[in-house]
Amino acid sequence: MSRILSRRRFLALSGAAAFAPRFARAEVPVDAKALAAGNARFGVELFDKLRAEPGNLFLSPFSISTALAMTAAGARGRTLDEMTKVLHLPENPHAAFAAVLGSLNEQPADGKKRGYELSTANALWAQAGYPWKAEYKAAVTANYAAALKDVNFKADPEAARAAINAWVEQQTRDRIKNLMPEDSVTRATRLVLVNAIYFKGDWAAPFKKELTKDLPFTLADGKKIDAPLMHRVGDYRYAEGDGYQTVHLPYTGYRIGMTVILPRTPAGLAAVEKSLTADRLADDFKKMRTEENVRLFLPRFKVTRSFRLNAPLGELGMKAAFERADFTGMSDGGEPLSISDVVHKAFVDVNEEGTEAAAATGVAVKATSFRPPSEPKVFRADRPFLFVIRDTKTESVLFLGRVANPKA
Repeated sequence: MSRILSRRRFLALSGAAAFAPRFARAEVPVDAKALAAGNARFGVELFDKLRAEPGNLFLSPFSISTALAMTAAGARGRTLDEMTKVLHLPENPHAAFAAVLGSLNEQPADGKKRGYELSTANALWAQAGYPWKAEYKAAVTANYAAALKDVNFKADPEAARAAINAWVEQQTRDRIKNLMPEDSVTRATRLVLVNAIYFKGDWAAPFKKELTKDLPFTLADGKKIDAPLMHRVGDYRYAEGDGYQTVHLPYTGYRIGMTVILPRTPAGLAAVEKSLTADRLADDFKKMRTEENVRLFLPRFKVTRSFRLNAPLGELGMKAAFERADFTGMSDGGEPLSISDVVHKAFVDVNEEGTEAAAATGVAVKATSFRPPSEPKVFRADRPFLFVIRDTKTESVLFLGRVANPKA
């Protein structure tokens, strides 16, 4: 397991050839399901490191793990071992990423629309003239469909940073701006790996705007504010856990959906977050059953958050990549390489019509069944809650967030 990414076979292009700019339709293999499960574990564990931050939170575990997995393709030794463990990568991660990315980006064979917009894109900005290994470039191109771009960090790091940020804006429909802050790209930078993900979907059953009312929303400290609560009565997949309720809101097409995790009390979110695990999430998804006439209240909200993830990733056990890194799988000679920055930015807008969400991650590498209810269920999200946007086909957690104050 410790050397899985360094095995020669991970560079083999067989099975990855189907991953091209026009993605082929295919069933999701077992390795891809294992990847999605690992990604959920990573996402929940990273969220646990970030949850002490006040206010609303929002991130894309899928984006972060994709960018770091592209980086791990060039790692060796302890660096590779730690990245594999922290990211919970399966035995054949790069082929698995190819399958998942291909599935997420696939279009209906009959030419019909999917009912939602979902796209992911990857790119590498590499120092021109640096002795990059051809097999490393081949691996990220074949498995991640990564665009390879030569730049000159040594001569003009600001121009390279501007190019990266412009690409991210384009891929996220202008929702993610200035991903790479000024101090993240310097003359010592040799490589920047970026993933961008964009989603826009209408609810399968939209809310009527005229039913949205400013109603009391109780914050964790007991303070009440007025917030625009959308309201709808309908059939939803629903479950109850120890101290919380869950409800699943599908988007048009029903492949992508948002699951909301609502504590029973306004002050109960901290306990729910503390007990949150990937296994519990998976169990909650399985336990959900269709309930008729659920009285659903959900606030409109927008969240934009930025993170520098070096410290949280180090706390999870990924330390060598930032210190005494071994990225000899990336280049033939040249200076020793290490990760200088892992930056992430995410945006979400939830309203009566649906949801728009986007995220991007940059890694800078430097030198150095139906059951009718006995009575209608009420799901009134008038207090802090968690939410997950998930692809039900690959079981990938695309986005994960917390709403502490919908008006913040």
